[in-house]
Amino acid sequence: MTDTATVGMSLSFGELLRKDRQNRAPDVLNTIANLSSDEVFTPPEFANKMLDALADAWAADHDGASIWADPNVTFLDPGTKSGVFLREITKRLVEGQGKPPEGSEELKALVDRVLTKQVFGIGITALTSLLARRSIYCSKDATGKHSVAPSFTHPDGNVWFERTEHTWVGARCGYCPATKEGYERGEQAETYAYALLHHTNPKAVIAQLFGDKMHFDVIVGNPPYQLDDGGAGKSAAPIYQKFVQAAKRLEPQYLTMVTPSRWMAGGKGLDEFRAEMLADDRIRTIVDYIDSDEAFPGVDIAGGVSYFLWSRDQRGPCSVTTIVRGRSNQPTLRTLNEYDVFVRHSNAISVLHKVWPDGHDAGKSLSTKVSGRKAFGFATNDRGSESRHGIANPVTLVSSGGEGFIPRDSVSMNVAWIDKWKATVSRAAPAGGRPDRDGRYYGLSSIRVIGPGSVTTEAYPVVSAFSTEVEATRMCAYLQSRFVRFLISLRAANQSVTRSSFAFVPDLPMDHVWTDEELYEKYEINGEEQAYIESLVRPMVVASTSVESDGV
Repeated sequence: MTDTATVGMSLSFGELLRKDRQNRAPDVLNTIANLSSDEVFTPPEFANKMLDALADAWAADHDGASIWADPNVTFLDPGTKSGVFLREITKRLVEGQGKPPEGSEELKALVDRVLTKQVFGIGITALTSLLARRSIYCSKDATGKHSVAPSFTHPDGNVWFERTEHTWVGARCGYCPATKEGYERGEQAETYAYALLHHTNPKAVIAQLFGDKMHFDVIVGNPPYQLDDGGAGKSAAPIYQKFVQAAKRLEPQYLTMVTPSRWMAGGKGLDEFRAEMLADDRIRTIVDYIDSDEAFPGVDIAGGVSYFLWSRDQRGPCSVTTIVRGRSNQPTLRTLNEYDVFVRHSNAISVLHKVWPDGHDAGKSLSTKVSGRKAFGFATNDRGSESRHGIANPVTLVSSGGEGFIPRDSVSMNVAWIDKWKATVSRAAPAGGRPDRDGRYYGLSSIRVIGPGSVTTEAYPVVSAFSTEVEATRMCAYLQSRFVRFLISLRAANQSVTRSSFAFVPDLPMDHVWTDEELYEKYEINGEEQAYIESLVRPMVVASTSVESDGV
């Protein structure tokens, strides 16, 4: 398909305006909502949920007034792709400001004024900027004969795009994660150097693009999520947080964006951003989709997606809604910075209060016993030798490929654990850390005891090391309990189990086998809370020294 054909296929604002909302042709923007997991097109239905939340907040702050009836409010999508946000905003503004009779000169004048004075966008690529213009102006050229905004004198209209270059500082860009090797590709290829991010002052960028006096009341969008960063394999670094931070620096009255949810509990290089978000009491609303497919059909985004609404002038608790397999909790008012991560399930807060009645203290949690990423210094793809023959003082190396053998003196970390009994788990979370079709988690897999004379690769973190097999086996039983796996699930952010995953789990003595019933009694977990835990976490079956989930 050529670029021109792609741009011409979207159902534009003008075409939608001529159709009744309940009886119109299928919206083509729905069909391109799943082209990529890095730059995700937003389905119109999802965009409208975000705009509904914006409208509700505006009305609450403006004595019930409609944001769509105000002819002076300005909107910016700083990373527009299909133009769906701009199109839906335009449609609402036209309807909210009276929508004169179909075909009238008054309607044409209103549409022209809304598009030229209230609705703005910054394209992320040359192609998507054309698509966005086609969606809102009915023409990829805003000055073309088919444009519904004839007042424009520039073919870009208010949807700006010009090729921006990276600023190389050595091998990397000084403004984003791009590498010179990966993104210095000549004039014919996109640079993916997003204009708003490639300047020390976002306000200066807006002044350059739209004029010195331009200020946006509302910023809305679904920014690009990540860029390849030149790491091993398909390594990529997040970039969406930079759009959020730049948008806040523009000081709009309202900001609403959809992003991956990985920032809530993990994510590469997102610790500072998470701390900023959790400390920001201007975030009014978070709607969190545990499974990205429920927001963006057919798009697989580890950790799910969410959107937030931020209000510059209003502070207080945040209304949180979590959606799991079509089930949504009642919106819950919460203080976001109660913990070091965002606990996505609001109903879990009462359990955490009982487990940590004096406030969460990670120093007293099981995370203090858990190994780092490489328990013994071996990468996931290390295998060792197939035979002990010829190896002085051999040690068994347990990997995802089975067992091999290595010299004892090649172990570079936690040497004292070699001859202990070790409780280990798989680094890979079952089902990629997602709930199953019933909305329940396993949390952990391949829970087992690794005996003396053995070590593991990165694929199997060590949860704790013991002098006796009995203690290690008891730890495995503790880990397979629903209670523990529930606490682990509250910190799940992606497909990996890490030391941080265990920070809500109490470090209890392994002087006997802890059962769910005992743990419920110890922490005074009531019947309703028990039922909630068991609705989220599947049971596991236990072998003598190995614990495997019954579905993994």
